[in-house]
Amino acid sequence: MSTLAHPTMTAARSADPVGAGELDRFSYADRPTPPPPRWEGAEADLGRVGRKTTSSRGRGLHGQLVQQLGQMIVSGDLGADRPLVPEEIGQRFEVSRTVVRESLRVLEAKGLVSARPNVGTRVRPVSDWNLLDPDIIEWRAFGPQRDEQRRELFELRWAIEPLAARLAAGHGREDVQQRLVELTEVMGHTAAQGDLVSFGRADTELHALVLQLAGNRMLEHLSGIVACALQVSGGSATTCERPSDASVSLHARLVDALGTGDGTAAEAAVRALLTVHPEIEPSVPGPREH
Repeated sequence: MSTLAHPTMTAARSADPVGAGELDRFSYADRPTPPPPRWEGAEADLGRVGRKTTSSRGRGLHGQLVQQLGQMIVSGDLGADRPLVPEEIGQRFEVSRTVVRESLRVLEAKGLVSARPNVGTRVRPVSDWNLLDPDIIEWRAFGPQRDEQRRELFELRWAIEPLAARLAAGHGREDVQQRLVELTEVMGHTAAQGDLVSFGRADTELHALVLQLAGNRMLEHLSGIVACALQVSGGSATTCERPSDASVSLHARLVDALGTGDGTAAEAAVRALLTVHPEIEPSVPGPREH
């Protein structure tokens, strides 16, 4: 039985004839199956925060095939310029042509593959990928590029979140400020209870609200990326902000600064949040040799 199929998909039967021109010519049949995507159970709702319509979650066989092929491409099991023959994919995973066609369209929208007349569908190089796509962020974060993805997400957050906090200070929306206060209270309660999922939900919403309050549409657009970064950067906790008294206190300090219009204090609180956790690079990003 093929090791390539998603755990919830029907694998191709071993009795199926496999010729030299079929999917096995991609030379990944003996590779281990990529780790299953983390969208099952209670954490599923977290994965939908800020996600765009190109997300492949929760769409049956179509979504599962997108996840499987996407993981293979991002992990390097399907290298750049490799051909993807729809008929072979359909036979290998026992799905219809429609499912294969729609799945490849989603991957094309993410920049992972390209389809051209007389050439067919081929895997595109990393330079063409939409690296800000939440699915690609997740696939990289739970694949061989995990460390690199964590570093890049941290550097992105360091670049945009302190600025967003400064801009959001004194936003003047009492309803939103009340919601931010409520979220810090939820974080304090769930941290004390050790409820990692609920803590992560509140944390994700709070950080997304800060970017949305900045009054900059481009920063607001990145709120989904930050939400995804919070989910994938901290392993099983689904958040890079581990429940702790220090984390809750810094979030409360941030919310207070936003309410009083102190942009300097709000920016400082975010920078402290980004450096207080041992799971994340504990220093300011600096120049690296390339």
